[in-house]
Amino acid sequence: MDCRPQCGACCIAPSITSPIPGMPNGKPAGVACIQLDALFRCKLFGKPERPDFCGGLQPSLEMCGDVQQPREYAICWLSALELATQPDLKAN
Repeated sequence: MDCRPQCGACCIAPSITSPIPGMPNGKPAGVACIQLDALFRCKLFGKPERPDFCGGLQPSLEMCGDVQQPREYAICWLSALELATQPDLKAN
């Protein structure tokens, strides 16, 4: 599956804890990556400075939905995954 044009959900919804050029402390969930261009494409795609986390996210029907679903589907799916994988702060 290819990335949906002008989506960028994977560059907005998840938190990224590793450094990103222009975002040395990574980025919080729900904040657009500084490397996302006006057409919602990654400016670091294919470059060595792209975080490993980003390269690990691959478009899939489960994450992106089908072509009839808007990009908000992917943002919701990734946001739910973000919440489900957060450390349990109540345990401390």
